[in-house]
Amino acid sequence: QVQLEESGGGLVQAGASLRLSCAASGRTTSRYVMGWFRQVPGQAREFVATISWSSDYTLYGDAVEGRFIISRDNAKNTMYLQMNSLQAEDAGVYYCAAGSEALYHDVSHYSKPGVYENWGQGTQVTVSS
Repeated sequence: QVQLEESGGGLVQAGASLRLSCAASGRTTSRYVMGWFRQVPGQAREFVATISWSSDYTLYGDAVEGRFIISRDNAKNTMYLQMNSLQAEDAGVYYCAAGSEALYHDVSHYSKPGVYENWGQGTQVTVSS
C-alpha cells in the first residue's frame, strides 16, 4: 500500500507557472505507475498526465499537452508536475495517483482513473484572470 501526499498548489495569475509535488510513502517496493488528475465540482476527474516507473513513457491530456511536464524521482519517491502558462481552465483540485505497473498494458491504459489503486488528498490550484 502506497500513501500519497500532494503539495505545491496555490493561487497564481494567468500565464504563471506552478510545480506540484507528490510524495509517496509506505510500501513502495514494487514498481508503480503514477499519474495526475484534476477535478472541479460537478465534473468527473480529468486526466492530466501519467508516467511509467522508469520514466520511459509519458502521456498527456489534450488540454495540457505542450504546457505541462510530468517527471519522477524514484530515489526520493516523489513525482512532479511542472505547469506552465496556466490558464483559467486549469483551475481545480489536482490529485496524484499510483497504480501497479503491468508491462503488457499500453501507456494509454493509465489515462483512466479506474486503474489506479491509491490517491492523494488533492491540492487546490486557483488561476486568476
